[in-house]
Amino acid sequence: MSDELRDRLRAADPASSLPPADPDGTARLLEDVMSTELTSENRETGTRDRGPLTWLVAAAAVLIIAGIGLFGVLNHDDDPMAPPTAVDDQTVTELTAPSGAAYAAKCMVPSADLIGQQTVAFAGTVTAIADGMVTLAVGHWYTGDPTDLVRVQAPPADLQQLIGAVSFESGGRYLVSATDGRVTVCGMSAPWSADLAARYDEAFGS
Repeated sequence: MSDELRDRLRAADPASSLPPADPDGTARLLEDVMSTELTSENRETGTRDRGPLTWLVAAAAVLIIAGIGLFGVLNHDDDPMAPPTAVDDQTVTELTAPSGAAYAAKCMVPSADLIGQQTVAFAGTVTAIADGMVTLAVGHWYTGDPTDLVRVQAPPADLQQLIGAVSFESGGRYLVSATDGRVTVCGMSAPWSADLAARYDEAFGS
């Protein structure tokens, strides 16, 4: 239920200004009203001989019960056990490990010029390594479309080579770059250090 709909229902609730009713007391009140016998009533007079007080009490009981039902509907969405909505979902960038050939290639020194050629670059902390995936919470974006998380997924063999090349560890802080959706190695993606961070800053003018 949206906030706007909830506000409208509360505004339309005729019992919104009343204190919460005791459910047991309400049930007893309604039972007393419905079971009251009026000796002057017969088939001809019908309900004409019912006194104003009888109708007033009955109307009040119905109004209170309706208010209790509306209160339950309005507070249904406030259940702390309810699953989070899409608004609460975190945005994610999906990357993959490079092919096996990348680990055998001769590496160049990770200069600012070389790092600056990458299309994705960020600083983040590894929050999980499981099920063929490394998940990082991003602390700073240098380039690329910013998201809350980055997930690097790959076949087990490739992922293990990447973890070894970058030294990914749960809880570790890293500088990571990528091009064409693939994480770079050869020192361009590595544990955070002041020297590598300075090269990232120089590469992207941070």
